Amino acid sequence: MHILFLTDNFYPEGNATASRVYERACYWVKWGHQVTVITSVPNFPTGKVFEGYKNKWYQSEMIDGIQVVRVKTFIYPNKGKILRILDFLSYVVPAFFAGLFIKKPDVVVVTTPQFFVTLSGYLLSIVKRRPYVIEVGDLWPAFISAVGITIKSPILWCLEKFELFMYHRASSIVVLTSAFKKNLVLRHIEAKKIHVVINGVEFSKYQPQTRELSLMRQYDLSDRFIVGYVGNHGMAQDLQNVLYAATLLQKDYPSICFMFVGDGAERQNLMAFAERERLSNVRFVPMQPKNKIAAFWALSHVALVQLKDDPLFGTVIPSKIFEAMAMQLPILLVAPKGEASAIIEENQNGIHVEAGQPQLLADTVVKLYDDSHLLQQCANNSAHNISKYSREAQARKFLEILNVTVCSKNA
Repeated sequence: MHILFLTDNFYPEGNATASRVYERACYWVKWGHQVTVITSVPNFPTGKVFEGYKNKWYQSEMIDGIQVVRVKTFIYPNKGKILRILDFLSYVVPAFFAGLFIKKPDVVVVTTPQFFVTLSGYLLSIVKRRPYVIEVGDLWPAFISAVGITIKSPILWCLEKFELFMYHRASSIVVLTSAFKKNLVLRHIEAKKIHVVINGVEFSKYQPQTRELSLMRQYDLSDRFIVGYVGNHGMAQDLQNVLYAATLLQKDYPSICFMFVGDGAERQNLMAFAERERLSNVRFVPMQPKNKIAAFWALSHVALVQLKDDPLFGTVIPSKIFEAMAMQLPILLVAPKGEASAIIEENQNGIHVEAGQPQLLADTVVKLYDDSHLLQQCANNSAHNISKYSREAQARKFLEILNVTVCSKNA
């Protein structure tokens, strides 16, 4: 089978979308399928083109057997509203035209949260006369409002109509959580064409390892109890909540340290706040290449997963939960009650704290700091249960959906 996949983010970017598309595609190629990916040049989340790449109209490369076609887009950091939307829109036309030159795909697949990509995929599916599959990474445009970006109601109405039109036209829809499926069914999308494929992790890239002493020295982390956050520093994460907790702990618990690894729209604001408050218990580590992420998880005694206090974020499962489980770490989940908290509760591998409550977060960190038995028990449960969330199993399930979709279209 030849799979044509459209995604705004792809390797070597390290965000959740790029990782799951790339790692699944590697398995599909390994199993004898042909995969072509149309994407932009790597630039997420800073809006700066990665070293070794140029923002050109068309460039092609082979990555681990995957044909990767990169198109020129308007590039802007992952923040703001108008310019970021222009960034998203600028992918649509070049991706469509690049897709016209891809020979004989059997299926066209697109992935969100960059939802405008669905238009490129839909048009290509018409031209190529092939089935069209959407993978829903976020409930868009609802998430735009959830992160605090205000959109005038007529525009929001148009975006929602566009969203529903694309869902109705899709042959199959793959969603990352059961809550996403429930949302779409309530909005009259046909239930039988919606398939839940929960996110996972590539075990070969995330496994327990010895702490690197050089990193401990470089970031002054020796003899510290490290609460580690690894990922995007954006509006959806509300990492300011963690800094408030850090201010509450700095005086009485100086050995507790919060480590932030990554980049994003809010990073500079977070660093400025930490400097103003003279937070000696906070470390900011620049964004790391994908092959270094595990080394920073390994520095952590507790893996922190933080989301904004909005009910919509109760519908998501951050991929870093699975990374932390593969690293056999206890997890401190700060998020609205929902899909992610259900995983923590089911596996008993951490503690869930409601979002937006820095005092409760601080108290929970102290609880984990004081109770080594609880910490070890949660770590053991992460190790015991991670096998359920392998990227290989996810790739196989997704491939089965594509096979059925293609066969149904050809019947």
